Amino acid sequence: MADTVTVTPAAAEVLRSLRERHGPLMFHQSGGCCDGSAPMCYPAGEFRTGSSDVLLASLAVDGVPEPVEFWMSSAQWELWKHTRLTVDVVPGRGSGFSLEAPDGVRFLIRSRLAG
Repeated sequence: MADTVTVTPAAAEVLRSLRERHGPLMFHQSGGCCDGSAPMCYPAGEFRTGSSDVLLASLAVDGVPEPVEFWMSSAQWELWKHTRLTVDVVPGRGSGFSLEAPDGVRFLIRSRLAG
């Protein structure tokens, strides 16, 4: 799953800023509640993953000392497994649960079919 998830330069910039303020980070792809199907960014370990979650990637982001893990529920991954995901960022407020929300931006997923 090495190329399953990538990060745009704009998203990497936000991740560097969040890392400085919050320490190590992680993503969990929302399954539809809270903010549609947005990737939610948390301090690493704050969102509890379990046997029903799949680690899709450990993202290497320039300027972030440790990988940023990207998780998704196994049920959702079953539906999305034929796509490649790109974490991007756009202006606007997303969910209050994701770390970038107070900064006036929100992460989103851009997807394309694998192949």
